[in-house]
Amino acid sequence: MTYRIYLAALLSFLALLMAPTVWAQTKSVSILGTERGAGAEAMRDGLRDALKSVGFVDGRNLKMVVETVVDDEQRLSQQALNLVLGRPDVLVALSIPAAQALMRHTKQMPIVFVGVTDPVEAELVPGWSASGTNVTGVSDLLPMARRAQLIRQFVPQAKRVGVVYNPADAASVVVIREFQEQLTKSGMLMVEVAALRAVDVAAAARSLIGRVDAIHTFWDSHTQAAYPGLVKVANDAKMALLAADTPSVQSGALAALVLPEREVGAAAGRQVIRILRGTKPGAIAPEIISRPQVQINLVAAKKQGVSLSDAMLKTAVAVVKE
Repeated sequence: MTYRIYLAALLSFLALLMAPTVWAQTKSVSILGTERGAGAEAMRDGLRDALKSVGFVDGRNLKMVVETVVDDEQRLSQQALNLVLGRPDVLVALSIPAAQALMRHTKQMPIVFVGVTDPVEAELVPGWSASGTNVTGVSDLLPMARRAQLIRQFVPQAKRVGVVYNPADAASVVVIREFQEQLTKSGMLMVEVAALRAVDVAAAARSLIGRVDAIHTFWDSHTQAAYPGLVKVANDAKMALLAADTPSVQSGALAALVLPEREVGAAAGRQVIRILRGTKPGAIAPEIISRPQVQINLVAAKKQGVSLSDAMLKTAVAVVKE
């Protein structure tokens, strides 16, 4: 009998150790974003997953406020101020503009950025080590060498790669310059065409027909707004269209090398947990997520005349099948 009582007590103790922590004090997290869509929602879901895994449940012991402001700088600044005045335990920014807006209104409250490719270039943090400020976060930076490898994987004979970009977007200019350097190292040339407005994107892409072996897109608001037209150009020309994000693959790009947004959000969630437990954001170094996946669109492969090997299909995730 004594043995059974001891065993029951031991099992109960182990169960308590393994169970998520129950937090008596309600915590608050406010999230500010500048985009709507599946990618932003996946990052928020990943954040919620991480918090829930340690016992923080929205509506129970966690108050989570989510605000999204699209293409309105003045309103974004006001919404950032409103969130700061609400004095949450942690502020979360889902983009560079959101992080910058929050930073203008507080130098003390913890801010965690999510999915910012280069937070140093964006001046969110002074470097890649612990900043000593009130800001930290998670980067979705992927070495351009990996993107060049993606082109070789799907278009082995590629010598020239076309890029449509917005020269007025400083972040886009930085990205394509890095891409150009890596393509050169990989024995390829970049042919760039500018599109200052969304309505210019399709025409810019058509100008690449006959001049390049593939097109690679990076995220910017103009390109995304005009993506269906860009896809039509690639399909009509039977030319591979490669991308850097899941929505582009869903919209008709052949493939993309991406970091799943939910994983990026979960990584940011783990940083939020550390802060809620008492760690200062300035003591947490910005994190780079380094487990990308290749996503493919099987329908786009047929339309763009690209044959996919069995090995390619085994290592990729099919986002669109039919």
